[in-house]
Amino acid sequence: MTTVNPRVPRTRLIRLTWPVYGYAFFEEFILLYPLYALLFAENGLTVTHISALFVLWSLTSVLLTVPAGALADLVPRRHLLATAPLLTGSAFALWLLLPSPWAFALGFVLWGAAGALSSGAFEALVYTELDHRGGTDAYPRVMGLTRALGVAAVGVATLVAVPAMTHGGYMVIGLASVAACLLCSVCALALPEHRVRERDPGDEPGYLQTLRSGLAEVRHNPGVRPALLLVVLVSAFWGALEEYVPLLARDAGVPAQSVPLVVLVVWVGVTLGGLSAGPLSRLPGRALAALMTLASVAIAAGALFTGPAGWALLGFGFGVCQAMMVVADARLQESITGPGRATVTSLADLGTETLGITTFLVYAGVFTAMGHGAAFALFAVHHLLAALLLARRDD
Repeated sequence: MTTVNPRVPRTRLIRLTWPVYGYAFFEEFILLYPLYALLFAENGLTVTHISALFVLWSLTSVLLTVPAGALADLVPRRHLLATAPLLTGSAFALWLLLPSPWAFALGFVLWGAAGALSSGAFEALVYTELDHRGGTDAYPRVMGLTRALGVAAVGVATLVAVPAMTHGGYMVIGLASVAACLLCSVCALALPEHRVRERDPGDEPGYLQTLRSGLAEVRHNPGVRPALLLVVLVSAFWGALEEYVPLLARDAGVPAQSVPLVVLVVWVGVTLGGLSAGPLSRLPGRALAALMTLASVAIAAGALFTGPAGWALLGFGFGVCQAMMVVADARLQESITGPGRATVTSLADLGTETLGITTFLVYAGVFTAMGHGAAFALFAVHHLLAALLLARRDD
């Protein structure tokens, strides 16, 4: 099995945090993010076709997430994290060179595989390294800042995408996105990783033993199951809805060249949510549940009314969801006691992706009947389930 080296006294975390923050930034500094749905639409894809691509993306992750999570408990996690953005960059390059439905589909398969490789591995590496330094209490703060940097990168990329799209078109924003993926891979190789390999004479083959250990943790550790479910409920719905924000803006009459600005307004709220994760992690369950309820209402109202106030409400709702996602992840990491940390975390991602597939499938039908605003409002209601689970923490 894989174990952590004996704890060392608390030291400065910069050796860990700077590549973590760099990885988070460059992973999301993708100029294509606010515009790739429009790229698909301009090449003849309908909302139904785009939803099908999102399903393929999620399905790829569903099939590969848990196997990749078990692999991350067996081999150096930083190597998997370095490979993931290379696959994503390959997908973007494919879209640029061969913009066609089949190329878009293959690109999403590569992107889904990249997500599976980093699924569980990133959180497990950060938590394990903090544990090695005796600083696991800093996990919500570090991960909150990490998520905020990722969202800030989306915002910066969105700002840059406006003039880049005007002067260079999709080729320029695509090349910049590929370059960001390469820098992300470099940051992964700079991550520290302190793990040693220990094998008992009677052990099964390493991979099977690792996989079974993670699955057993979920079955037998009573603290893991509710924490895992909370991660899924907090993450899945808003994570799926974010993909449709550009289409929601266009449906509301926003010109194509101004769509990135709408995305920017929304993601300012998400950035603030990530920065608030550390302090919010200390609130009681009922206070967190109240915030989650407000987020559900804000997402629904923002999507229905649109306009500047609507985009701000949408940003607030998504921001609370971002903070709650970090809080839920921290509770999940704290509950894991066995060696299969990445495997267990990948199971949470598996649940999120599975629920995301359902959202993508249903969204297309709801949009056809009611439009984007009503579809957002309908799926926002499901965040109340997460609020109920958060409230039960005080019972």
